[in-house]
Amino acid sequence: MDAVRYMSGFGNGFETEALPGALPMGRNSPQRCAYGLYAEQLSGSPFTAPRASNERSWLYRIRPTVANWGRFERIDARFWRSAPCAEVDLPPAPQRWSPLPIPNEKLSFIEGMHTITTAGDAGAAGMAAHVYLATRSMQDEYFYNADGEMLVVPEQGGLRLRTEFGIIDIAPGEIAVIPRGVKMRVELHAASARGYVCENYGGAFRLPERGPIGANCLANQRDFLTPVAAYEDRATASLLHVKWGGVLWRAEIERSPLDVVAWHGNYAPCKYDLRRFSPVGPVLFDHADPSIFTVLSSQSATPGTANVDFVVFPDRWLVAENTFRPPWYHMNVMSEFMGLIYGAYDAKREGFVPGGFSLHNTMLPHGPDVDAFTSASAADLRPHKLQSTMAFMFETCFRQRVTEFAANHPSRQIEYQNYGASLRTLFDASRREA
Repeated sequence: MDAVRYMSGFGNGFETEALPGALPMGRNSPQRCAYGLYAEQLSGSPFTAPRASNERSWLYRIRPTVANWGRFERIDARFWRSAPCAEVDLPPAPQRWSPLPIPNEKLSFIEGMHTITTAGDAGAAGMAAHVYLATRSMQDEYFYNADGEMLVVPEQGGLRLRTEFGIIDIAPGEIAVIPRGVKMRVELHAASARGYVCENYGGAFRLPERGPIGANCLANQRDFLTPVAAYEDRATASLLHVKWGGVLWRAEIERSPLDVVAWHGNYAPCKYDLRRFSPVGPVLFDHADPSIFTVLSSQSATPGTANVDFVVFPDRWLVAENTFRPPWYHMNVMSEFMGLIYGAYDAKREGFVPGGFSLHNTMLPHGPDVDAFTSASAADLRPHKLQSTMAFMFETCFRQRVTEFAANHPSRQIEYQNYGASLRTLFDASRREA
């Protein structure tokens, strides 16, 4: 495989060139670009957005996108859905699924996208949670998403994302963020790949403010890696897929659109190793809110309320005294889509395995299963380290609707909605001591 190089720092302004002198100095759009390139701007925010939130990059490419265009036709999106999507109405209850099996048929990253939930509206704000099942690399095929930013979370098998901005390799334990409008071709490192995708319809993912935590810990800016310029100069008949307006479109184009020789700006894809997340937690008593594990956040128009939070639960020490250490029982105005990349999750002892996922929707009760509760209630509270574990959540302020595919799939654990019934009554009015 090609050697892959990166630059460090999330949201920084970068500049990179694959040929010396391809970047113009002092001008974004000179009268004539070096090497006969075209200047093209990709804007991820309105032109008049405040400087702190203004996102754009200048691309210097062999042909502008408008010249490498085709006649689009609508194609079958298979199991990919966009919000709003009211296909089924499940009763209000916790939901959980076993891992979706890898299919025998040949499916690309796009063909193998399976939507589990949608929330909000793709034309405004919200998100969708998907599972991808890929069994072939894309060849002379390209894709970009005009509806949302894509956060890719591999669970099984690595991916090579060949983007306009350069090459990104990710494996389980890493993530990639692909801004809306960025073209890419997805190749597999092995025979198959499975993972999760959060399609973010709202504001771009950003690092959360740390507040009283201060300047350090959680996800650090320097650990996010952005690719250096790497272009393709290939005049080969190809297919360009575009997700636009909740519909999948396809056109024939004349050459590879990954022809950016140089670029500069702050609107670019990146990758992050989740094992670099530096967790914080209570060091005396109580179980802190899960918001302390936020890696990235897409904020809504309401201050302090996330359109989507990406939260991760990595290896960490548990040291709190006289404390029920797993997550407490709760009902939440936010809705939680949870997945497991590897290991085990401390609040669920049975049925939640890598590749599986669960949904605890807005204002629906959830918490530890009976085995996790019983064990944690009687545990010796010496310092204990959770090891070799990586769970995550896509948490949104919108109610998540389950798709028909997910509702009717045999991997849905129908009995999970009643897991709380196993918790027996322990109340004894004559016994005050704990």
